[in-house]
Amino acid sequence: MLLCAVLALTLMFAEHQLSRVEALRAQLSTVVAPIQWLVSLPSDVLSWGSLAMSDQRALVDENRQLRQQLLTLSHRVQRMASLTAENVRLRELLNATQRDDIPFLTAELLSLDSDPFTQQMVVDRGRRDGVYVGQPVMDASGLVGQVTSVSAYTSRVLMVADANHAMPVQVNRNGLRFIIQGTGRFDAMRVLHVPDTADIREGDLLVSSGLAGRFPVGYPVARVSEVAHDPGKPFATVMATPVAKLQRARHFLLLFPPDVDVAAGDSLWTDDFDLDPLPKELMR
Repeated sequence: MLLCAVLALTLMFAEHQLSRVEALRAQLSTVVAPIQWLVSLPSDVLSWGSLAMSDQRALVDENRQLRQQLLTLSHRVQRMASLTAENVRLRELLNATQRDDIPFLTAELLSLDSDPFTQQMVVDRGRRDGVYVGQPVMDASGLVGQVTSVSAYTSRVLMVADANHAMPVQVNRNGLRFIIQGTGRFDAMRVLHVPDTADIREGDLLVSSGLAGRFPVGYPVARVSEVAHDPGKPFATVMATPVAKLQRARHFLLLFPPDVDVAAGDSLWTDDFDLDPLPKELMR
């Protein structure tokens, strides 16, 4: 060690006093440089590998988080689309009646009757909400039907297309009054006892007349789809299509007409009018 120390001090003195030693040191540094690179290579490889592994782990974690975020946002987008469509339907529903004229209660569809010849449904409003038997029900397009039975939290609605439902209507164009009856089909209703000379045409809008005291006046019920004249019969065959979206609507309005007082247990319209039996082809 003493010899090494003396040698080191001698070289330091010589470098300080002689300029040739500096050139010799530069040449020795060039020769030693590859050795220094080889010596430091393992530590550099370990450092690079550790950095690469940490970056890969961070990328994997970030990728997992982004996938979860993508799934969450995708679910929200789908839910938002559903809520947007529902909001549009509810806005249409609110615009279907005047708030200041007739009080109403919103309701949502719970179930439909499985019988293909019975057009009835159950909504999520009942006696606790003030619903009563005979209460008019409508959607954003027109009259849907009336309440036939009420429980504490739900109500059963008989739709206008049911074969056991009939109501008084009038032609919106000229005020002619008739009785319209369901056929058991969502897309067909029959206008009863129409004189062959009556001024009724395809495309005429039939609205509630309010004469029987159950439905308010002026709400759309159906639109005339067919007028057939038989020269040998006094009455024309008139068919109509309900304007309410009976097969698609999920939100409804239960109306509270101020001038209508219907006691619980009142009969349906088919009990109040003497109706002709429906042809078999309409019941299919």
